[in-house]
Parts: sequence; C-alpha cells; structure tokens
Amino acid sequence: MTKLAKDLKLRYGKGFGRRNVLDMRRFYVAYPKWQTVSAKLSWSHFIELLGISDETARKFYEKQAISENWSKRELERQIDSSLFERLALSRDKKGVLQLSEKGHIVSHPTEVIKDPYVLDFLMISQSNRVTEKILEQKIIDNLQPFLLELGKGFTFVGRQYKISLRNKHFYIDLVFYHRILKCFVLIDLKTRPVRHTDIGQMNLYLNYFNTEESVVGDSEPIGIILSADKDEILVEFATGGISNKIFVSKYQLYLPDKKLLQKQVKAIMESE
Repeated sequence: MTKLAKDLKLRYGKGFGRRNVLDMRRFYVAYPKWQTVSAKLSWSHFIELLGISDETARKFYEKQAISENWSKRELERQIDSSLFERLALSRDKKGVLQLSEKGHIVSHPTEVIKDPYVLDFLMISQSNRVTEKILEQKIIDNLQPFLLELGKGFTFVGRQYKISLRNKHFYIDLVFYHRILKCFVLIDLKTRPVRHTDIGQMNLYLNYFNTEESVVGDSEPIGIILSADKDEILVEFATGGISNKIFVSKYQLYLPDKKLLQKQVKAIMESE
C-alpha cells in the first residue's frame, strides 16, 4: 500500500498519501456501486461512517445524516453517543433492521423518547452536583447540541413557561414543539431520582396545555421528566391509569459504554 501511494502521488500529485489510499480502499469495499452513494454527504462524512464496522449501524447513521442534514461534527457526536444502539435497545430484531433500512422515522410519541439522554456536551463533572436551575441554564447555553440530542422535529418554545391556575403559578422548565407529531413537548428537569409527585405535577401541566395552549390540529402534548435516576417500579405504578403521554427518562453526563450497548444490541439480533 505504501508503494502504491507513492506511485499515485508521483502520477497525480497531492491527496494520495498512504492514509488516504487506505481510506479509498475501505470506501470501495463498503460502497462498490458508486451509484448508491449519496451526493449529500461529503468525503469527511464517509470517513466517519467507514469507522463503523457493523454494517447495520453504518447504514442507520448514513440515512440519518442525509435526512437530518448532519454536519460531519454532528455525525461524529451521534456516533460517539451511541445513538443507534440507544434507539435499537427499545426495539425487537425487526425494529432494529428497520432502523438500518429506513432510519429513525418518527410517527408516534414513543419514537421520540430516548433513555438515557446523553448530555456530555454540558461539560458537567459527575462529581459536581448541580441544581436544577444550573442544569437548565447549561442546557439553554448549549441549546443546539441539546436539540440534536432530542432528535429530529423539535423546536424550542421557551423556558420557565408560566401557567396560572387561579392565584397559583407554575413554571415548566422547558417547552418545545414537535413539528412532525404536531404537539407540545414539556420537559421537567430533576437532578435527583424521580418521585411520584413529579409525575402528578407533569400530568397537571399536560392537562393545562391540552385545554389552554393546544389549538385545532395539534395532537395531545407529551411530557418528559428528565431525571438523574428513576425507580422503574415506581414509575410504572405512578403512570398507570394516566391517559396523558408521560415519559420518565434518565440523563447522563458522560458518553455511554459503547461496547456494552453493542453487545446488548447483538443479543437482540441473535434472539430469533
């Protein structure tokens, strides 16, 4: 390969270093039919994609990068945060293959939810305990990467959104609108484990939005309680019987263990 690189450089000039030639070979092996290669992605995008050994995951990231117009940096961020694996773990084998073939298609509220949400871009140390106010401010200061983590279709509406019931005032930490699902998405931040009272409060917020804020054509609002931790059994019983769409997800301030997630996805693919 070294000799080939030297020969190509002598004949064609710059751009044919050993590293580049190796990348060209990897590209040809992965994409032998050039007609299938999207012109929407740059060479830098494909270099990132070629670093993914699993073809199923690589196809997913390629389709998502095209459909969501990710920059090379955004693509790198999503790969590092194991987006494919996090989405795949909530699906069966058929669902995982569908992710690879069609990308992440959002048509139902459950399909916009992640668990966990990875907030490493906030640059908060695990040992540094923060208040909900600080966490909210950090998210506002990093709104673009937070929107990227939320996924396609989210638009920001406001923070500390005030609602009033008689003489009582409540403030919702973050409010978004999902343009694909056509509904408001309310996010309540908790830097502690979620409590049943948090779920009751979110239910109040959703009832209010459904009556007072949503307009003709809007779907029912969605509530996400983003917490440092959660008790699955408590959440199951606290949300049971509630008609509103309330989801409780954890957030983590560091990138996930990619190898562990890949192992779990592999188990799903080999389960049938």
